[in-house]
Amino acid sequence: MDFTVSEKMKMITEMIDEFVDRELIPMEPDFLTRPCKYLLPEIEKKREMVKQMELWAPNHPRAYGGMGLNLVEHALVSESLGRSPLGHFVFGCHAPDAGNIEILYLFGTDEQKETYLRPLVEGKIRSCFSMTEVELPGSNPVMMDTTAVKDGPDYIVNGQKWYATAADGAQFAIVMAVTNPEADPYLRASMIIVPCDTPGFNLVRNIPVMGHAGEDFFSHGEILYQSCRVPQKNRLGPEGHGFVVAQERLGPGRIHHCMRWVGICNRAFDLMCARARDRIISPDKTLAGKQIIQAWIAECAADIQAARLMVLHAAWMIETVGAKAARKEISMIKFVVANVMQKVVDRALQVHGGLGMTDDTILAFFYRHERAARIYDGADEVHKVAVARQIMKGYEGKQIK
Repeated sequence: MDFTVSEKMKMITEMIDEFVDRELIPMEPDFLTRPCKYLLPEIEKKREMVKQMELWAPNHPRAYGGMGLNLVEHALVSESLGRSPLGHFVFGCHAPDAGNIEILYLFGTDEQKETYLRPLVEGKIRSCFSMTEVELPGSNPVMMDTTAVKDGPDYIVNGQKWYATAADGAQFAIVMAVTNPEADPYLRASMIIVPCDTPGFNLVRNIPVMGHAGEDFFSHGEILYQSCRVPQKNRLGPEGHGFVVAQERLGPGRIHHCMRWVGICNRAFDLMCARARDRIISPDKTLAGKQIIQAWIAECAADIQAARLMVLHAAWMIETVGAKAARKEISMIKFVVANVMQKVVDRALQVHGGLGMTDDTILAFFYRHERAARIYDGADEVHKVAVARQIMKGYEGKQIK
């Protein structure tokens, strides 16, 4: 793997870093303390600025208005954008739209692409992804109660989903539902587009996460599908291939998440070092003079660098040999980077003392909302078991001396 960053990518990431520092970080106090609807006009102004700079939708296809960056290039962009919770949304590469765009591009019909993909890439509409169910393990996507039963040319969708990010204000959902209950477990479900104004689509609530329900693009919805009728032409890919489609979405999506988490680590690390340098603990001493703080700084720096290189390697593997062959690397970064992020944010918060518990810095926000990183897209424990199984397969019939 060549670790050289091209001049083009150096210029792009430098422009993004400057934009995040100048335009987005100053908006964070309002983002933390005011309802989202008050920020949307200003956010739209920032999005227009990004489009004028030709940095819009970095990882999305050129044919639909994106920059067309490959996975390694977008990993570098995602790291820069991850320093602010506003970054990915303002640049048009936020979850869940980013993953839904990949699905529509790979599996959508021409009609689906014009109706949903193009306006989604252009930022004219938003979407949500509806897979996780309330009573069943989200880490096992073959266990699902939501059904889509054929009725003439339509499907009738019934079921309950939750943690549908950004469902509040979305124009459509991509729903995973059982269409072939008698088939092999991995061939039972399908992906179906359900417009959110369809009768029977009910956004029950925005789920409070550690006391914060959120709204609009920054929320997680609970959805009840009650005899929700949609045409069969809304299906994405072959019937029963929902699991296959989901894997195409989740593999690269984990790269996006992990590099965003590295960006969060970088921001928290910078705040920690600045606080240690400036925090006076006696007339002639600061926190930076304490050996335990110095040890934290050294450990966090090493952990961030290791996590970053692991993610870039996994992205390179996906680009080189495909997501299936890179399953072990994808699983490893998922639990390693999530834990590094949690450690770095916790250390930074600790160095800030009482200030770290407030919303006067971004750290408490990261602490609240990023703890879920060790749960969504597969819990740590699931990924560790998957990695161990793949490693042990390599030892079958192998003589070790």
